[in-house]
Amino acid sequence: MSRAKLVGLVGSFSQPSKTYSLVTAVGHLASARYGLDAAVYDLGNVGPSLGSARRHEDLDEGAQAIIRQIIAADVLVVGAPTYKGSYPGLFKHLIDLIDPLALRGKPVIITGTGGGDRHALMVEHQLRPLFGFFMAHTLPTAVYAADRDFADYRIVSEVLSLRVEQVVDELGRFLPHAARPSVLAAE
Repeated sequence: MSRAKLVGLVGSFSQPSKTYSLVTAVGHLASARYGLDAAVYDLGNVGPSLGSARRHEDLDEGAQAIIRQIIAADVLVVGAPTYKGSYPGLFKHLIDLIDPLALRGKPVIITGTGGGDRHALMVEHQLRPLFGFFMAHTLPTAVYAADRDFADYRIVSEVLSLRVEQVVDELGRFLPHAARPSVLAAE
C-alpha cells in the first residue's frame, strides 16, 4: 500500500525564508504524525518558465512535474509571504495554471508570513477564497507568523508552535481513512 502524499508549496523564491520554514514545519509534523510522504517546493523549484507561461503546457518539464505533484497530493500545505496585503503575483500565476477542478475536495492547510500583525488577515481574506474557488477544503485553522516568531529562520514562538500543532491535529479528520494510521492506533 502506498503512503499518502503531502506537498508543501511556498509562494516565494527566497532561501532561506520564514515562509519556507513555516511550511516545512507544518509538513514535517504532519508527515511524522500521519505517516505521509512529504515534499516542499518553492517558486525557485518551479523555475524560470513560470514567468512566461500562459498555459500549463508552456511550462518546462520540471515545472509541469511539480504541478502534477500538487494535483496528485493527498494534502497541500500552502504558504505565502505577504506583499502589500496579499500573496505574491508569481505565486498566483502558478495557481492560475492549475485546472479549476484539479484541487476539488483536497485538504489544504493555509499559512502566511509577514513583518507584523497588519498582514495577519491575508490568510483569511486572500488565501482562503483562492482555494475556495478551487473547491478545496481549507482547514478551519489558518497559520500566520510574523517576523517576531522566528530566529535565524527557525520557529521560536510557543504560540506559533501551538497553532501548528492545532492545524496538524485538524488534518487527521480530513485525511482518507487509510492514511490515518497513527490516529487510528491512538483511538
